[in-house]
Amino acid sequence: MGTHPILKSMIPVLEGIANTFGKNCEVALHDFSSPQNPIIAIINPHVTGREVGAPLPEAILKVLKSDNIENLINYKNKSNDGKILKSSAIFIKDENGKPIGCLTINIDISEFIMVKNTLSEFCEVADTTEENRESYTGSVSDVLESIVNTTLENYGKPVNFMTKEEKVQIVKMLDAKGTFLIRGAVDYVARILCVSRYTIYNYLDEIRVGEDFGKY
Repeated sequence: MGTHPILKSMIPVLEGIANTFGKNCEVALHDFSSPQNPIIAIINPHVTGREVGAPLPEAILKVLKSDNIENLINYKNKSNDGKILKSSAIFIKDENGKPIGCLTINIDISEFIMVKNTLSEFCEVADTTEENRESYTGSVSDVLESIVNTTLENYGKPVNFMTKEEKVQIVKMLDAKGTFLIRGAVDYVARILCVSRYTIYNYLDEIRVGEDFGKY
C-alpha cells in the first residue's frame, strides 16, 4: 500500500517549517499505515537522532490508543542525548476523518533555557516597597511629577471622586515623602488635586498640628 496522497502533499510543508525555524527545528512526517517504521520524511534529524523508518514516539502512540485524537501542541520533551525539546504533533486525517499520519515538530530549546536561567538570575532583585523606590528622572519637575503620580496611582481613586479627608490624606502621604521640600510643589499639587494653594497650606497645617498633638 502506497503513501496516502494527503501525506505526500505535506512533504513540502516540512521544509518550509524547518527553514523558518532553523537548524534546531526537526520536522518529521509519519505514515500510520506503516506503524513499525512510520517516518517517511524528516528534516534536521540531528535534533533527536531519528531517521526515516524510525518508530512512533510514545506520546503519539498514547494518543492513538485513546478515544480522542487531538493535536499535541508545545509539550516539553527530551531527546535521548539530553536535549530539552519543545514538541508538537499535528494529526493528519483522511476524507473520512480517520488519522492517517502526523507531522511532528521538535525544537531544541536547550540554549534558550540556559539563557533564560542566566537572565532570571541576573534580573533578580530584592522586593522594593513603594516608599523606598527611587525615581531616576532628568529634572526636579520630573521628580515632582513622578512622586505625585505614583502616590495617586497607589491610592487608587480618581481625584474628582475624592472627599476633602481623602485629599488631606494624599497631602499627608506626599509630605511624608518630602514632596513639599521641592520648589513649586504646593502649586503643582494644588492643581492636581483641584484646590487652591491656600487649601494645601491649610491641609499641611492640619496635618502638622495633628502630629504635634499626637506627641503629647
